[in-house]
Formats: sequence, C-alpha cells, structure tokens
Amino acid sequence: MPMVSKSDAAKSPESQIPKPKSGETFPRGQGLPTQTPLFWVGQKDRYLRQLLIKDIEAITGRGLIVYFSDCDTTAKIDGLDVQYLTELLDRSDAREYDILLETNGGFTDAAENVVSTLKLWGKPFRAIVPLRAKSNGTLIALAAQSILMGATSELGPIDPSINNMPCTFIENIAAAGQPVDPMLLQFAQHANKQTRDLAYRLLESGMLAAKDKSEIEDVVNKLASRDVYHSHGSVIDYSEAHSLGLAVEFLGPDDELWKRLWLLRCMFAFDAKTTSVQKIFESANTSNSLTYPTAQPAPTAP
Repeated sequence: MPMVSKSDAAKSPESQIPKPKSGETFPRGQGLPTQTPLFWVGQKDRYLRQLLIKDIEAITGRGLIVYFSDCDTTAKIDGLDVQYLTELLDRSDAREYDILLETNGGFTDAAENVVSTLKLWGKPFRAIVPLRAKSNGTLIALAAQSILMGATSELGPIDPSINNMPCTFIENIAAAGQPVDPMLLQFAQHANKQTRDLAYRLLESGMLAAKDKSEIEDVVNKLASRDVYHSHGSVIDYSEAHSLGLAVEFLGPDDELWKRLWLLRCMFAFDAKTTSVQKIFESANTSNSLTYPTAQPAPTAP
C-alpha cells in the first residue's frame, strides 16, 4: 500500500471533519456534569479521554477500545489483560472496531489469550499504533485486519527470550556444538515454535490470507529471528511494515483523524504518569486502570 500523501489524505472521508465553531474548544458545552462535583473532579481525566474517544468513533464509524501501558514502567502483557479487554468488548455494540495499542510486549501465553479473545469475539478489528506496539504487542497487532500507523509508530521483532537471552541465540549456540543446558535448549525451542506458529496462524487467517504459504513463512522468519532485525528493539515503521507485506495504513501528521488519535495517546501517557498507573483499559463507556506494586528494597543490617 503506497504512502498516503497530504492531497490523498485530504480526500479521505475520515479527514472531512467539520471545523469547530468559533470559540468552541475541547471540552465543549455549557451544561453541568450529572455527577456530583467532587466525584466528577476526581474522574475528570477519564471523562475527557472518553469524550475524545466518542469523537474518534464518530469520525471512523467504528468502536474504539484502548489498551495502554506506560512503557517507561515494567508493565507487561499478562494474564490479567484478557478480563479487562473482555469488559470493553462486552459493553460495545459496534459491528467493527479499532483497538489502540501501546505496549512494550510481555508474556506470549498472555498475548495468545488476548488475540484468541479478540478474534473469537467475531467482529472485524483494526489495530492503531500511535507510538509503539513492540514484541508481543506486534503479535497482537498481527491479529488485526490491518494496522493504522503514522510517522511516530513502530512495531518490532517478535523473537522470544528466556532470561533476557534470545531463544534463537540459544539454539544457534547449540547448533554450533557449544555446550548448552538441555533444559534451557528445550525451553528455547518450544518458545520459538510457539511464537512462529502463532504468528503464522494469525497472518494466514487474517491480513495475509491471500498470500501463499512460502510468503507468509518468509514474513514470520523475518519477524521471529535475528536474520533481518538484529536487535529485539529494532524499529519497524510504516515503510518497513509495508515492505514486509503487512496490511498497513498510513496517516500523516496533518490528518485530522491522526491529530485526534495522537492527542488521545498523549492524554493516556500524561494521565498514567501523574497518577502512577501502569495500564489503562478504556472505551467510551468503560474504564479500568491497574497499578502494580513496586519491589521493596531489602532491609539493611543494623
């Protein structure tokens, strides 16, 4: 898919957004909140975010759910995520929806549970990545029909690690005849197989359904090894994702929809930091946030 130019973006239905009336800003309206003042003030951040979510839904004609992790913390995709995402999906009557993702990745079992839930919900969905969906966050994005990206967006390799050691390195060391703990090697082999099999199934049944087996395997090999991307943190931007053959859409920084998506992402990032929240799951009518306990320093000897 070619990169959308400013002139092309201007013709897009999603870019034909009425300009606000003179003097009207976000938020707007003169009516008082229906909630009590103290309650509203305590929840105002999410009310403002949810107002913007509704605006974005009005533009796209799709539901919008958000899975946001503060990537400057240790927050990972884990076993708790699916129940919060299910709440968002359960309270949405949209026929198709977008999921805005921001995460550094996490546990493969948990990511597999998330994509299983998203797909079994039976509604087409698109992934939106304003900033980053790395590692198993990329794996979740691969489950979508397409991925919406901008100039700041990045995906990443999906190769698994054990104790911060890439599984492909462990297998390569063993293949070179160097001694490797047999149990560690078996863990590495199974982790690699799990990731590759999952990525292949998602692409085959989704955005690469029209491709043949060898083409899909080539994409999986590039994403799940260090042959092409030599670091787990390598940046896969829109152009790179497009060259891989992924179904990606691009919106430029001047696009009216993208401006709102970026504003929403900035609101989540700022609010998470100021409230010490590490994860937020949110839609236009539902919101949950998670804060994980920090490790306490070991007591010192008297």
